[in-house]
Amino acid sequence: MKIDACEKDILDSVKKGKWRSVRGLNEEKKRYAGYAASTFRKGRRVNIRISGKDLDALQKRALEEGLPYQALISSLIHKFVSGRLQGV
Repeated sequence: MKIDACEKDILDSVKKGKWRSVRGLNEEKKRYAGYAASTFRKGRRVNIRISGKDLDALQKRALEEGLPYQALISSLIHKFVSGRLQGV
């Protein structure tokens, strides 16, 4: 079976030991289930323009967190308006 460059990068990183087990797997599953539920709970739609560089960075962070980038953006906005976003 032929794999693409992205798949090869993933396999190489596994072979190099860059992956680690998740501590508290059940709690993490519950947390991400909450993210998924929030993703499907539709609110009002907002269209914004952001730089391509910022969008790429957001998508990368969302991938690292294991959730859709729109859910990450929504979560960041929610944390900001509720005063729970640190470092702002």
